[in-house]
Amino acid sequence: MADDLDYAQAQLAYSIIQNLIEHTRVVSDLVAVMAQVLDEDTTKALTQTPTWTAYLDSRRALEKTKADVEKFAEALKELAADERE
Repeated sequence: MADDLDYAQAQLAYSIIQNLIEHTRVVSDLVAVMAQVLDEDTTKALTQTPTWTAYLDSRRALEKTKADVEKFAEALKELAADERE
């Protein structure tokens, strides 16, 4: 995989990915805080919407993506080592 990547572009991509993951984490924390202030009926109604289902699906997909990001980070390390040689 490392042979297919330009180091500078890979660094940029990794930075973008990290920022998106961090933003998603912050938004998830915000959703959790907002959910705490909702009454039980509103919470129940919210969690039965397609939007809530999509949110949960997206969170699960992001959890699975962590392994891919780790693989990408390893490829980036290999590129960095190649650049130093």
